[in-house]
Amino acid sequence: MDASEKISHDYFAHRGFKSIVYEPDGNIPPDFLLDESIAVEVRRLNQNYFDTAGAQGLEQVAIPLRYKLKALLTSMGPPSSGESWFIHFRYGRPVEAWKTLEPKLRAGLSSFVGSSRKGRVIVASGQGFELKALCRTSNPHASMFVMSGCSDEQSGGWLLSEMETNIRYCASEKARKIARVRPKYSTWWLALVDHIGYGLDDFDREMFREQVSIQHSWDKIILIDPRDHAGAFEI
Repeated sequence: MDASEKISHDYFAHRGFKSIVYEPDGNIPPDFLLDESIAVEVRRLNQNYFDTAGAQGLEQVAIPLRYKLKALLTSMGPPSSGESWFIHFRYGRPVEAWKTLEPKLRAGLSSFVGSSRKGRVIVASGQGFELKALCRTSNPHASMFVMSGCSDEQSGGWLLSEMETNIRYCASEKARKIARVRPKYSTWWLALVDHIGYGLDDFDREMFREQVSIQHSWDKIILIDPRDHAGAFEI
């Protein structure tokens, strides 16, 4: 049971269901069967990047990119002349493949190390990627370069719009997944563990009801706050 499934299980227990069976038919849908009658599929609701090849969760690029860049910065060695520098990176999908991007970044960082006049400057760039030196750190660190943060051009956007787009995608994706087994159960719910709006507050829920209309084939869609499984919003 993954983290989203565990949160969903706790939510259904909180709701008072007596029987909550995980993967009642094995490693195929549904994820849960409630009181022997309600089939439930569970998914993380996250922001996605959409292009002609399909959808990709933003974290599928962001997480590996951060790890690779952090390792690169560490590999550049200790401070030059007793100075460490904060580094910031900005990216937008599609991002250049690391095998061609990494040599550009390493060359730019090496050039910065060897420069006698250092300042706020774009160190290196590639397709969908920019690396910038921001400023000296207040005290030297173990490495010359210190990660200070990043900007994801696809992340963010108007909350309700992002939620609507990604709920539509998740509902359609999961509906295709259950198509072959759907006749086995008369009632199907979709539980989305909400990592975009985090369940929404009362005002945003009212705005959502007024401004968002999502056509779907599920009997019920439930948005669950990952910080508190008791907080949920049905649409």
